[in-house]
Amino acid sequence: MKFDRVRLANFKPYGDADLRLTEGVTVIHGLNGSGKSSLLEACFFALYGSKAIDGTLDDVITNGEEETEVELWFTHDGVAYHVERRLKSYDGRIDHQCTLESTDGSDVTRDGARAVREFVTELLRMDAEAFVNCAYVRQGEVNKLINATPRERQDTIDDLLQLGKLEEYRERAGDARLGVEDVLENRRGRLDQLDEQIAAKEDRDLHARLNELESELGEVTDEIDRYETQREQAKETRDAAAETLSIHAEKRETLESVEAEIDEIEASIREAERERDDHRDAIRETRERIDEIEAEIDERLDDAGLDAATEEAVADRRAALDDREDGIREDLDDERVSAEAFRNQATNLAGKADDRVERAAEIESEADALADEAEAAAAEADERESSIEDLREEADGLRERFAAADVDRDDVADERDALRDERGELRERIAELSAEVKNARERVEEAEELLAAGKCPECGQPVEDSPHATGIEADRERVAELESELEDAREREGDLDDRITELDELASAADRLDEIDGRVETLETRVEERREEAARKRTDAEAKRERAAELRAEAEETREVAEEKREEAEAAAERVEELEASLSELDAAREAVTAVEERLSAVADAEDEIERRREKRENLEEVNDERRDRLADKRERRDELADAVDEAAVEKAKKRKEDAEQYLERVADELDALDERREELQNAIGGVKGELRELEGLREEREALGERVSALGTLHEETSELESMYGDLRAELRQRNVTELERTLNETFELVYGNDAYSHIELDGEYVLTVYQKDGEPLDPEQLSGGERALFNLSLRCAIYRLLSEGIEGAAPTPPLILDEPTVFLDSGHVSRLVRLVEEMRGFGVRQIVIVSHDDELVGAADELVTVEKDPRSNRSTVRREDAADLDVASLADD
Repeated sequence: MKFDRVRLANFKPYGDADLRLTEGVTVIHGLNGSGKSSLLEACFFALYGSKAIDGTLDDVITNGEEETEVELWFTHDGVAYHVERRLKSYDGRIDHQCTLESTDGSDVTRDGARAVREFVTELLRMDAEAFVNCAYVRQGEVNKLINATPRERQDTIDDLLQLGKLEEYRERAGDARLGVEDVLENRRGRLDQLDEQIAAKEDRDLHARLNELESELGEVTDEIDRYETQREQAKETRDAAAETLSIHAEKRETLESVEAEIDEIEASIREAERERDDHRDAIRETRERIDEIEAEIDERLDDAGLDAATEEAVADRRAALDDREDGIREDLDDERVSAEAFRNQATNLAGKADDRVERAAEIESEADALADEAEAAAAEADERESSIEDLREEADGLRERFAAADVDRDDVADERDALRDERGELRERIAELSAEVKNARERVEEAEELLAAGKCPECGQPVEDSPHATGIEADRERVAELESELEDAREREGDLDDRITELDELASAADRLDEIDGRVETLETRVEERREEAARKRTDAEAKRERAAELRAEAEETREVAEEKREEAEAAAERVEELEASLSELDAAREAVTAVEERLSAVADAEDEIERRREKRENLEEVNDERRDRLADKRERRDELADAVDEAAVEKAKKRKEDAEQYLERVADELDALDERREELQNAIGGVKGELRELEGLREEREALGERVSALGTLHEETSELESMYGDLRAELRQRNVTELERTLNETFELVYGNDAYSHIELDGEYVLTVYQKDGEPLDPEQLSGGERALFNLSLRCAIYRLLSEGIEGAAPTPPLILDEPTVFLDSGHVSRLVRLVEEMRGFGVRQIVIVSHDDELVGAADELVTVEKDPRSNRSTVRREDAADLDVASLADD
């Protein structure tokens, strides 16, 4: 596998970065904190997503941004891929979009963070943790494998070499074996249960029981048929008697109906006679009411102005009253309109007079306000002229200050900015020196502690037995030099702070002078404007007072006209009252005419009622004559029906019907009992047949279950054998891996420490590591010095990487070898050995090695160099790719 290109947008310190990577050794170089490791983390994140980061997805988005984007192009086993991840933060959530696709036409696509991570894990045959344990040595984790327990080391290496899958398969086979055992035990128990059930049913002799029940069922069925035949005969007897009774009942019902009709006709005749008497009485009462009404009409003739109570006279009188009313109402409307018009005119004119008085008062108030504003404008102009004098005195003092300073007013800002830039660079240098002093002091303290304990500062062995030279004077001198340089830098920083403070004050003074000049010019303009405003407002105030006087005179004239209109309205109101009185007199005469007219109508209605009642009496007499004829016919029919009814035949039919119904009740009870017995027998027969079917089913189930138990026994043996096979295969492969790993580890360590103090390394089957010195003395890896432990761990990592790359039975594609700050625990001598290790890994065929470091020797060993820089003002990092052959290593070290 090879990384081809990585592009970042708002990832950690990077705003926008695009870097192409090639085969060989690439060293990423830059100051501490510039963002070198973030480039490697971006590649790791592109492959494995959230599993590749220690914190949350929020942590990878650049501060102050809402989105981040990471793209990685890589080649694996001859196929080119492109993976893209986008994060967007909103409403306290992170939206994670991820896609992967092949770019060489092989038609591989994955969509979604989980799908991409699973594809990469399957493609590389390692998850994120395995990737870190094999190919990616992260900063501060160089001693991770050597500090791990043998069990942790065993699990890590087994997972890398895919032996964890065999253990997973063995566990699955074990789970399957246990599952088969559970099912087999359950099936055997069921087999015993079936044997017991079959034996119990066979002991009950179900076939004999079935024959006995079927025989009894035949007898009950014959008895039921006999009773049902007798029941049908009884029903026929009952129905014949019922028919006889029905015929006699119909004749009796007809007789009763005729008698009821006779009673009804007689009642109707009596009711009609009573109604004729009522009409006769009503006619007499109506004639009396007509006489009373005619007397009332005579009393109202004078009030109505009528000579006679006729319809023609009433109509003529009403027409005359209507004509009189129309004339009066026309005059009344005219007078009302005139009165309302005069009142409105008077009210409007009075309102206009009041409006003019109010307007005059408002104008006088506006005039007073304008006069006050004119005085205020004049006072403000005087106040601002005083402020102008104060500002000019302040400006003279500031100009005298610049005359005594060593810098011109226009050059203050430029000199201050230049000194601030110098101070920023100096503070970065102080931070670097502080870190170097701290590291150098720690190395000296560690060496002094080892010397005090009688051990070599480099390898940690007793001084008398150590194969290395001792001495830390060079480190102490380096500490002194760094402390001296740091002190000088801090003194220079203090001088710069004082000068920048002085320039800040002068810059403030220059800004104040500019502000005063602008303020004086503005105030002078405002003074002139206020003087002009005061004169203008005094003129406007005098004009408004003249207008107010004119309005008051107009208001007085308008009030006089309003009073005249009010007097005319009162005269018109008196005429309206006279006309309304005339209308009241007309209403009284019309009411009397209406009363006469209503009584004439009542007389006519009464005479009509008398005529209607006479006609009704005659009609009722005719109807009664018809009813008497029909009554005679009904009485004759009644006599005929009474002769046709035979009471003896009715009694005999009743007796036969009663006997038949009693027999049917008895036979119904008997048949119900027989039906219940037949149903019981049928149910019993069904139960026996069901048990026979169950017996047959149990026998069939027992036969099938016996075959299933036999098959499960065979399956149990097979799963036990499979579980043992996976365990044996894992142990065999682990031993082969241990042998190969020990070989590659010794080859790698020999290349690094050849002809030195150590002989070889031993790795046993439990992954316990032992280092042997030249004299054969064994050492625990933890007894090595800090640099030796780091280099030993790198050798172990490289050996594992070689084993994965070469394979036990053939080469396999592996990811790039990534080393993040591998020289943290190494002195200059061990750095040279690390350079040798890197070169040898290239010789073993590792296509791509990516190293993050600022060590000169590693930079010199690079095929390509990537420089990372951070802008201190924006806190954003940038990358620059260079050819290592064209670089001056000494100049990079100075940087």
